Amino acid sequence: MPAIQTSPAAAHAPARGLQGPWRRVLFVTLYELIAIVVATYGLAVLTGQSAAHSSVASVVASAIAVLWNVLFNWAFERWESRQRVRGRSVARRVAHAIGFEGGLVFTLVPLFAWWFNVSLWEAFVMDLALIVFFLCYTFVFNLAFDRVFGLPASAQPAAG
Repeated sequence: MPAIQTSPAAAHAPARGLQGPWRRVLFVTLYELIAIVVATYGLAVLTGQSAAHSSVASVVASAIAVLWNVLFNWAFERWESRQRVRGRSVARRVAHAIGFEGGLVFTLVPLFAWWFNVSLWEAFVMDLALIVFFLCYTFVFNLAFDRVFGLPASAQPAAG
């Protein structure tokens, strides 16, 4: 699959757009604010409990996700910068989304089981609904973020 570029000129331009720590801070902030709202109402619907009760789990899950996001994206971009093929293809974006969401399962399922007083299996099934949503959301959010703010330096094609 061809890499998705922010513009045709991006193929030969130096790193453009938001880069470094500020890129990560803005990314995580926007991503998690939207995620908290969606997860609160999604969990309320899935559990039959109030949005107020579900919002606590959503905020804690968001804090966990923020830490995981920083660690995962740091590692992903470090790996990505060493790849011969530059850019972010659909396959690379899908792998990124699956890796990120997969890592969250190990912490969120026990959290949901405890908070909503359900079995680990029930929490896992509940989390599956959120996983399906967040896989799509992660993919679309990353694509939109890169289109608006440009690719990170790690994904931009080498000049030449």
